[in-house]
Amino acid sequence: MTLNELLDELVHQEGADFFGVADLSHAYDTILEQGGTEVASYPRAISIGIALMDSIIDQLPQAFERAVAVSYRHHYDITNLRLDLLAARVASTLQKEGHKSLPIPASKRSEDHPIKAVFSHKLAANLAGLGWIGKSCLLITPEAGPRVRWVTVLTNAPLSVTGPAMEESCGDCAECVDACPVGAFTGEPFREGEPREVRYDAAKCEKYHYEEQKEEWTVCGLCIYSCPRGF
Repeated sequence: MTLNELLDELVHQEGADFFGVADLSHAYDTILEQGGTEVASYPRAISIGIALMDSIIDQLPQAFERAVAVSYRHHYDITNLRLDLLAARVASTLQKEGHKSLPIPASKRSEDHPIKAVFSHKLAANLAGLGWIGKSCLLITPEAGPRVRWVTVLTNAPLSVTGPAMEESCGDCAECVDACPVGAFTGEPFREGEPREVRYDAAKCEKYHYEEQKEEWTVCGLCIYSCPRGF
């Protein structure tokens, strides 16, 4: 059994729905700018995804109801925890095999201004050939649309790459753009090398969640719900 096969089997046995390996070499400058020299030193990324439950996502248009919002937040938090545990398992396995690895948390910021994490899970999943980055800046998979949460393990292990990056397939669709209550999306398609701000104003989304919505339990998620690829 190859190392790729070992890790693929491990994550699927633990409940993951997606597994891929990305070559990060041509994204080095982007990764360096976002995460610094240590993060950018890894040549490979293992991308792991867990599909969100349709029964919960399909209720998001009623997220103003406390029960719906609480259910979604709980599902979101539990899925992130499952991903972090999976990433820890994968990283430990790689270390035992004699390779360096660094698990990146599923949902943790490194900075608030601008809003970003230390590494882009969407970038890894895209380069691993698991989906494309849509107009919502979410990773869109052919199987589940954007209804997937992701985690990444960076490594120097000589894993076989599962990419290349999948071509953008949103076409003329703008359902996520139209669904956003604060107009955070411009409708521009993803183009490599362009800053996120060309497509998405993260500050607008942030403000809607934490200022315009008065209760701590409120959620949105309409960009996830509205994507036709998720139905």
